[in-house]
Amino acid sequence: MSEESNRLEELLELKWPSLAISFRDTAPEGVARIDSVSPAGCSYWKLAAAGQVFYTEASDHYNCPVGAYTHGIELPAERREELDGVMGMMLELKYLQEEELATIPRRVETFGVVVYAPWSLSPCEADVVMVQGNAKQIMLLWEAARAVGIHGTSEMMGRPTCAMIPDTIQRGRATISLGCIGNRVYNELTDDQLYAALPADRIAEVIQQLETVVEANRQLERFHRDRLASVTS
Repeated sequence: MSEESNRLEELLELKWPSLAISFRDTAPEGVARIDSVSPAGCSYWKLAAAGQVFYTEASDHYNCPVGAYTHGIELPAERREELDGVMGMMLELKYLQEEELATIPRRVETFGVVVYAPWSLSPCEADVVMVQGNAKQIMLLWEAARAVGIHGTSEMMGRPTCAMIPDTIQRGRATISLGCIGNRVYNELTDDQLYAALPADRIAEVIQQLETVVEANRQLERFHRDRLASVTS
């Protein structure tokens, strides 16, 4: 994993490490539970990107009813009311349309724990490899995913960002997310950053293809710059 993650980050010149997200029945031996509950489930991505390796239980996601929903976590009654309230506010603001609610991807498996780590340090096999990057970096990754046949549709996801995790797992394809306003606040995402999530069992193929994609784009960039200069001179 370390060699592959290093190569992925080198090829894309990533500022943040790629992340491993793993759903398990129980925590891996030697991995500690998160020591403080975050305001949103996606906040745990930021901690993993900073180098932490940890797992969360269901109750560690109760502060984020939308994220709990996408991860297949059953909320206690008072928290279900909060989810209804958040969804109601989004509908009132016309941020969501009512027909969209049923289409939000959600894990259907029983939730045990979820393990977060930089991919290079992951203590177990990942379900999803998450990449945070700028538009060019995600473009290159998408081209590589497309070349190995896991590009899915051309549609990018937005709200909620956390839904890209079950979507990637269930469809076995790469998912691109523009991020949502909640994720951008909690993770301090800059305006030029977005996400790609890839099924971990296909990531080796993607990295192999990425070698070709990056070199092809490098040569094509020189070609187009030379052509621009000759046409405009």
